[in-house]
Amino acid sequence: MTSVSLRNVLLRFACLALITFAFLCSHVSGQDDDKVITVESSTVLLNATILDAGGRAVAGLKPEVFSVYENGVKQEISYFSAAETPFAAVILIDTSGSMESRVSMARAAAINFLDGLRDNDRAAIYRFASKVELVQDFSGSRDVNEALFDIRADGMTALNDSIFRAAEELKVRPEKRRAIIVLSDGADTISGKSSDKALKAALDAGANVYTIDMSDPNAAGKERMQSQGALKNFAEKSGGKFVATPGGAALRQAFKDIVDELGIQYTLGYEPADQKKDGKWRAIELKVARPNLTIRTRKGYHAAK
Repeated sequence: MTSVSLRNVLLRFACLALITFAFLCSHVSGQDDDKVITVESSTVLLNATILDAGGRAVAGLKPEVFSVYENGVKQEISYFSAAETPFAAVILIDTSGSMESRVSMARAAAINFLDGLRDNDRAAIYRFASKVELVQDFSGSRDVNEALFDIRADGMTALNDSIFRAAEELKVRPEKRRAIIVLSDGADTISGKSSDKALKAALDAGANVYTIDMSDPNAAGKERMQSQGALKNFAEKSGGKFVATPGGAALRQAFKDIVDELGIQYTLGYEPADQKKDGKWRAIELKVARPNLTIRTRKGYHAAK
């Protein structure tokens, strides 16, 4: 082969290599672009507890008996799960000064809750007084961090901040079923967040809030009613449950019921017919075509802006 021919061959080879390299770079670049694209799903998820007349969780309901309405408009259900799906929960223990005589009871209740976890369930524990502090991060362990036994009651009560923090932690969890368990006397005295912002955060995270009334039974009637009212508001609007219990065996049973309930919930999802991102409140109503059932789920959500 002459030097001219060899040069032409090498030139064509170089051009081909350059084109191939350019194609590969373009292809890789396209893959990188795909990785950074985030599609924000507008699916609204509902975790619903269905109870019979005796207050027992009802299992085995089929998707066709459910219907969902948003602001009175029927929605098309696009996701349905009735399996014993794993859940993620955050336990919030009030350790403010007003809880001094009841911290040990709250601690025992948290341990009792962990004892009921199934293999794939995950729970974290936070304490709150004047600020919110992590005691034990998410795990499936039934053992508790020794720090839980060093907790002493002191300071003021950041109830709203603690619920907001729990919601933010749950929002990034992979589990679709999420719960916040609050053990408190309900009297917020220092939070930077309002109760409305805390509730909105819980709704945005798709978390049911279960509130356990730890208020002093000897407290003044009006004061106790106000404290219970705050706890009831979080529970009722999020689809959770308010538990008024004197403690002891009743408290242990309440926690067992919560764990059982979270395992038998129904999870439903829909794409809202109204896709406007206006930040407005959207009321949700879930119906089941069966008589004599009680339905607990969140009452609505704020459309993202």
